[in-house]
Amino acid sequence: MSRGLNWLHGLAGGNEVAGFPASVKVIDGELGNRAARFIAVVPDARNPFPRAHNGEVGLLEGWGLAKAVGEAIEADAGRADKRVLVAVVDVPSQAYGRREEALGIHQALAGAVDAYARARLAGHPVIGLLVGKAMSGAFLAHGYQAQRLIALDDAGVMVHAMGKAAAARITLRSVDELEALAAMVPPMAYDLGNYASLGLLWERLAVDNPDCPGPVDLDRVRDSLVRAVADIGASTDLTNRLGAENRAASSKVREMLRAQW
Repeated sequence: MSRGLNWLHGLAGGNEVAGFPASVKVIDGELGNRAARFIAVVPDARNPFPRAHNGEVGLLEGWGLAKAVGEAIEADAGRADKRVLVAVVDVPSQAYGRREEALGIHQALAGAVDAYARARLAGHPVIGLLVGKAMSGAFLAHGYQAQRLIALDDAGVMVHAMGKAAAARITLRSVDELEALAAMVPPMAYDLGNYASLGLLWERLAVDNPDCPGPVDLDRVRDSLVRAVADIGASTDLTNRLGAENRAASSKVREMLRAQW
């Protein structure tokens, strides 16, 4: 089961756009009477890169995302009303592997980040919809460049730099010790409450069935997406993420940099 795929088809309907890896799903549709492109990374058991079988973002996925977003930028270059880009996010990690490293996964994921950033700066409203895991470099490549981030208010939605077991190994702690630390240090936590305290979420949505959404759930999320587009307006930056209770240091550093430079 793939939450990302279920939400993608539920929200976008229609037919998938051809020409992408099996793990990158793209559907062109509408959002509030405005053209929209919905994009998701999904599991692919036949992926030629074994490390990307379970929805991880690897080489094919990075370049596939860059293509999906780049095509939209090019197609709408002469339009004032550029299409909305909705990144449906359910990604457990980037694809770790020697082959991925040797073949330049850093470049593939950077290509995806660059495409999303260029789309945002070109005037495309970009929204990240977190329906499952949003972990590590996978989230940075797919969704994090969005002007607005919306998350399902569900325990299955997690945001972090790495999984708990990996983070415990890196910090030389047990998982229990890591969770105790997360209770005191919000950026170390995995839950949405702490993540929201950093000012990064625009909205959290409670739904009845996060795994397989019904009509009511889909209408609720569509309404949020439409409101997010209206809230973005003509802005192209990410300044809305500043000002939260646990971002005071970020604001202070920016203030000092402006004063010195």
